[in-house]
Amino acid sequence: QVQLVESGGGLVQAGGSLRLSCVASGRTFSAYGMGWFRQAPGQERAFVAGIEWSGSITHYSDSVKGRFTISRDNANNTVYLQMNSLNSEDTAVYYCGGGRTGRAPDRMFEFAYWGQGTQVSVSS
Repeated sequence: QVQLVESGGGLVQAGGSLRLSCVASGRTFSAYGMGWFRQAPGQERAFVAGIEWSGSITHYSDSVKGRFTISRDNANNTVYLQMNSLNSEDTAVYYCGGGRTGRAPDRMFEFAYWGQGTQVSVSS
């Protein structure tokens, strides 16, 4: 049974930073791409960042490019999302996702598993 557990969310002032973590279990972590989506109130879940199995290839949405960095630690089955220069539009529930293949996923159908989500709130 695959499980993804996110942590690191919270309340931060605009311009601040947070680092989200997602620990995976139940399958060979290093064989699969991983990613992050987010969902703001009243909006659909939106892609944020994806990383392929080795960490060499990453994708970002235009809205976070240059501010967020996705990375992974295959030895510890963990994927991270470093978020800098946060603004109010980044307020959302952030979900960690496990890909169906080793590629860096960037669309909903490319994800096979989801975590429970962690809330990120940015105050202006």
